[in-house]
Amino acid sequence: MHGISCLKGEQVVKFSLCSDLQPQNVNWQTTANRQEHHTDVYSSQELILRRGQPFTFSLTFNRSLRSGESLGFITSTGPYPSESARTRTVFPLSHGTRGGSWDAQLLSQRGNTLTISISSPANAPIGWYTLDLQISSQGRDFTLKLGKFILLFNPWLQADGVFMSNPAERQEYVMEDAGAIFVGSTNRIGMVGWNFGQFEGDILNICLSILDRSLNFRRDAATDVARRGDPKYVGRVLSAMVNSNDDNGVIAGNWSGNYPGGRDPRNWNGSVEILKEWKKSGFRPVRYGQCWVFAGTLNTVLRSFGIPSRVITNFNSAHDTDRNLSVDVYYDPMGNPLDKGSDSVWNFHVWNEAWFVRNDLGSSYNGWQVLDSTPQERSQGVFQCGPASVAGIREGDVNLDFDMPFIFAEVNADRITWIFDARRNIQKKNSSDTDTIGRYISTKAVGSYSRMDVTEKYKYPEGSRQERQIYDKALGKLKPNRTFGPTSASDSDREEGEPSISGIFKVNGILTVGKEVNLALMLKNLTRDMKTVTVNMTAWTIVYNGTLVHEVWKDSVTITLDPEEEIQHPVKITYAQYEKYLKADNMIRTTAVCQASDETEVLVERDIILDNPTLTLELLDQARVRRPVNVQMLFSNPLDEPVKDCVLMVEGSGLLLGSLKIDVPTLRPKERSRIRFEIMPTRSGTKQLVADFSCNKFPAIKAMLSVDVAE
Repeated sequence: MHGISCLKGEQVVKFSLCSDLQPQNVNWQTTANRQEHHTDVYSSQELILRRGQPFTFSLTFNRSLRSGESLGFITSTGPYPSESARTRTVFPLSHGTRGGSWDAQLLSQRGNTLTISISSPANAPIGWYTLDLQISSQGRDFTLKLGKFILLFNPWLQADGVFMSNPAERQEYVMEDAGAIFVGSTNRIGMVGWNFGQFEGDILNICLSILDRSLNFRRDAATDVARRGDPKYVGRVLSAMVNSNDDNGVIAGNWSGNYPGGRDPRNWNGSVEILKEWKKSGFRPVRYGQCWVFAGTLNTVLRSFGIPSRVITNFNSAHDTDRNLSVDVYYDPMGNPLDKGSDSVWNFHVWNEAWFVRNDLGSSYNGWQVLDSTPQERSQGVFQCGPASVAGIREGDVNLDFDMPFIFAEVNADRITWIFDARRNIQKKNSSDTDTIGRYISTKAVGSYSRMDVTEKYKYPEGSRQERQIYDKALGKLKPNRTFGPTSASDSDREEGEPSISGIFKVNGILTVGKEVNLALMLKNLTRDMKTVTVNMTAWTIVYNGTLVHEVWKDSVTITLDPEEEIQHPVKITYAQYEKYLKADNMIRTTAVCQASDETEVLVERDIILDNPTLTLELLDQARVRRPVNVQMLFSNPLDEPVKDCVLMVEGSGLLLGSLKIDVPTLRPKERSRIRFEIMPTRSGTKQLVADFSCNKFPAIKAMLSVDVAE
């Protein structure tokens, strides 16, 4: 026995076998193969291939093959490879191709060097593979390990279930490693940058290890690995694994407003740090995430595997816990929002769409599929959600796999408002709204940072006949015994007639953290009679999903309205009142319960978002590959008091390795800070720098900067 070494990229492979025909060298042609397979952007050096597509390498032997000698190959993946599960395949070196399965072709032979092309099936399981060489000589078989490679989904290949034909979309949804996520509320849509970083250092390997830590893998590794060729299956497993519920997955969720022993979810700039921290901690859940953190991270994993994906934001997103397609929201007679019942309406909710075929449902359900890794409701006993066909949601096909009723309700539920009087233990239905849920469904546009509205992909236009028909169709499938008619939930079963007054909150001036909040309650008498109205008002700071933090203001007044008169009642909330209780969400929920004598209360509500002061990033020179360049951060303290514990965190794929954390000195009242730091671009093209500035008075101020990097 004697060993021969060969180079595989950077690694040395030792050969030892008993045949006198021996390979002396393998040239994996890694650079050319990675370019052909669109994997040259991954910064790890492995041989990364896409399924259904040939790759080429050359084998040099100590002598040429004699008659009666032949070569074959074995590919295997997972801990228990088997031919019946298609996780192990033995195939000969031949001169022709066998479509649809693994095959090896001899392309050319020069002396003792063979150039060989190996193809994989377009539905092969993805992941790490071992390639073995089989030498048959004098009636005996010798097997030795040639090397390892990673196999990924192939959105460039028509035969692959994730095929995406439009090159601009494929570039955005597979290759783009930075993006933006929409947040805020219907009347104040904001945008935060997010570093997906799917091609960075160890990220692909960490993403593959997510599959190996799933409940399915732990229960039955052989079956799990065999199913990894199906994007439906992989997507569903990932939706369970990106949250830590059930399986010690990647991120622990927290919506309390307090984040001990972890990071405020608003401080993350991207997925790279999260995934690295998960691995570094020995795969303990990273604290803490909220919906956009789960979605940004799942997007990284999907794109790293080659599944086209995008991040979707749904404003006024319903969380319907009892499958009746309506969410109940409660207030008390004083105007306090109540944490009663298990339904809720989130100001916004963020999930993912992944692009693949639905062989299980039929071709009309192909295309974008919802996957949601935020832990909200259990599905088959586990916090996982999807894939649910967007086309199916639009048609109300809530009986199809997976989790359609929950997602249909998120964008379509009716919102029913109740006033609950705890003293008298009476609850009264106040109003029923069919068109407030599921607004401005948004994603980043292809090739730009503008907002693309995809609401019409999820539902027919609000108020249209089809939209109500689909709602009734869905409700009929979920509640087959319910009667349509006067008792149906969609009727506003009010005993009293139309209200005699109307009200809205109007914003006066600008809403910024550190300044007084100025609103006006506009009350209008809709009748020709005098009206005396009692008004109970409150303001609470909240987390974006409606979690109540603290009451910060209240007032009760009695107002007399002349016939058809409209008045403005000023509402002023000082910084001193809200400062201690405002969370990084910067959200305040204002409510007024208005009652004209003996009539049904009119409930006026508005969530307002306060703007942070501006954080500015500017590039101080032309950015070039492998040349350091300076960036400047500018921030002015707008307050009449100092801000301390200031930290700037910066990251950006292709612009700097890892992330930068810079401690910023305390800022005196109204003082302006200017911090310079250096970045070192590694790739050319337009890259995105994302920054988060936090201090004791401003928990999370965001900025992003597009950087054009020249060669």
